[in-house]
Amino acid sequence: MDDLKVKKAGGTIAVFFGGCSTEYEVSLQSACSVIQNMNLDKYNLILVGIDRNTGKWFWYRGEVEAIARDCWQNEKDCTPVFPSVDRNVHGICYPDGTELKTISLDGALPILHGKNGEDGTLQGLLELMKVPVIGCGMLSSALCMDKELAHRIVRMGGIKTAGSALLEDCGEDVSLEESGGIYEKARELGYPLFVKPVRSGSSFGITKVQCEEQLLPAVREAFRHDSAVILEEMIGGFEVGCAVLGTKEVIIGEVDEIELSDGFFDYAEKYTLKTSAIHVPARITEEKSREIKETAFRIYRMLKCTGFARVDMFLTQEGEIYFNEVNTIPGFTSHSRYPNMLKAAGMEFGEVIERILENGRQI
Repeated sequence: MDDLKVKKAGGTIAVFFGGCSTEYEVSLQSACSVIQNMNLDKYNLILVGIDRNTGKWFWYRGEVEAIARDCWQNEKDCTPVFPSVDRNVHGICYPDGTELKTISLDGALPILHGKNGEDGTLQGLLELMKVPVIGCGMLSSALCMDKELAHRIVRMGGIKTAGSALLEDCGEDVSLEESGGIYEKARELGYPLFVKPVRSGSSFGITKVQCEEQLLPAVREAFRHDSAVILEEMIGGFEVGCAVLGTKEVIIGEVDEIELSDGFFDYAEKYTLKTSAIHVPARITEEKSREIKETAFRIYRMLKCTGFARVDMFLTQEGEIYFNEVNTIPGFTSHSRYPNMLKAAGMEFGEVIERILENGRQI
């Protein structure tokens, strides 16, 4: 295995893709785009694919395009690898005949969306391995994935959030007898409202509920995705987002705006845009754009984000800003919001990736 014989100035970076998540396919697309835009003259690159069913790690050395097509997993191109918690190694190990060899890493860039990747689990393991995480660390990732905790922290910081009610320990078999309190909480919030798993990505398990008859099925669906669920007040207006890049000094891309003709920005809409459109820059005044960017920066700091993240908010017809969520590993495909917001601010994809990697090596 001669992949790492020549040391490069940027060091050895592992890019993680795949994962045991409902967003496995999106991870493959994002990772492929990131890898294709990395400066391979500067970095030794280790691609670590994670099997969606078993969670096994593989050192992948085949064609990058095969990742996007989900045909990367084969015996020829994949070598099993394992995390090493020996902090002198700060990397991974792999079998080579009868020997167990190691690869030291100068950084790891997880391109894993949703649970088991974006929620702090992998970041915590990398910290145990003493491998620098490129992007948000364990605490920030866990906080941002937990919608209820993130809202509570941001609200304490003086930024508005939607009214909500937390449901715990009911499970998807919640009965009509147990649901009286749920109906009461929903009435207090008012219809329409949203029912969401507390810890889930890409709108999986989220339902827009128009009336009482739709509430219990929506709650059961949300409990299929997590052990805790929130009922959330619907905020009128439209969604806006900010791409934030950096740690000590940050760059904020142009604000974008999601235009919906109906419903909400669910998983299908995010990746097809059949009945919606994304405007970059958002169709708002410069003054309001500046206010949204300042709010995004405050949220980024409150939730201890580092490296990069996308901060999503709502802008009401009255001009009020409400926090929605932070995506600590946003999409990185050619049509994804994060790179397009930075592109509108004058940064091409390759420059974005280089700044992310440089920033990660400085943490």
